[in-house]
Amino acid sequence: MKAVLMDGFGGIEVLGLGEVERPVPGEGQVLVKTFATSINRPDMVQRQGKYPPPAGDSDILGLEVAGVIEELGAGVIGWKKGDRVMSLVGGGGYAEYAVAYASHLMPIPESMSFEEAACVCESSITAFLNVFILGEFKDGQTAILHGGGGGVNTAAIQLCRALTPGCRLIVTSSPEKMERVKQVGADFLINYRETPDFSDLVKEYTGKKGVDLILDHIGAKYLAPNMNSLAYKGRMVVIGVTSGIKAELNLALMMVKRQQIIGSVLRSRPVSEKGEIVAEFTRRALPKFADRTIVPIIEKVFTIDQVVEAHRMMEEDRHFGKIVLKIQ
Repeated sequence: MKAVLMDGFGGIEVLGLGEVERPVPGEGQVLVKTFATSINRPDMVQRQGKYPPPAGDSDILGLEVAGVIEELGAGVIGWKKGDRVMSLVGGGGYAEYAVAYASHLMPIPESMSFEEAACVCESSITAFLNVFILGEFKDGQTAILHGGGGGVNTAAIQLCRALTPGCRLIVTSSPEKMERVKQVGADFLINYRETPDFSDLVKEYTGKKGVDLILDHIGAKYLAPNMNSLAYKGRMVVIGVTSGIKAELNLALMMVKRQQIIGSVLRSRPVSEKGEIVAEFTRRALPKFADRTIVPIIEKVFTIDQVVEAHRMMEEDRHFGKIVLKIQ
């Protein structure tokens, strides 16, 4: 089968098309004929040699697939060949065929294209897990979502608007993307270039109360302003550390305010745990995609032979929402 392969680790120049053997589904797995996948930030990190796939998963890039079931592995029930499905995968999305666990599959609603479905699993499930399951975000609450027009952040805004329509969303963004972020559903925007310490603006906007939830992928640089912006009993879920891994924390203040800092990664979770998350997402969020309340935001669709251009677009931060890679 055709797949995107890497000639070692490094920049976009290591990516190229090649031929590899088609994978075989094991017990509890299915083989998916992949029509589309998406480019995600962890793909960049893996390409650089800093984010290896979990043991047993494909070392081919790609964390999600949208396509049709080609073959069922032993013990799989409830699915059949030809079903339109989307799924998280531990690796292997940048290829014509990929193996996925049956417990990680979701049906693609008739209203969705393969390209739209390729945007859902990694970004939207990540957002759902960290905002609603771990963050316990509820209607009427206020959140800070860092990341402006990135895939996870735009998915988080859309999910919050669909599932908690009475919430308030503060979003940090580059000035170039602020208008589009507002159109997606942000209530209050902060230009992070002009105001790297945003805590005073947050306190003013919330009447000194602070926010109930922060979704953060910045890490060290934002730790102090994040904690200063967090309300009594507030939760901060950290899903990335792009600015560094070490910062000073006032533990006494955190204790007095009964705040929580939660670290979270999706890819390395056990298969059964990811299956439970997918099931909850399917129950609560997928109907919002089916009825088009949520429509995935696609910046551009590239063909598989344009993978270098797709990675370049993400590295240069020229996208808003998702970058899709069309496989078939």
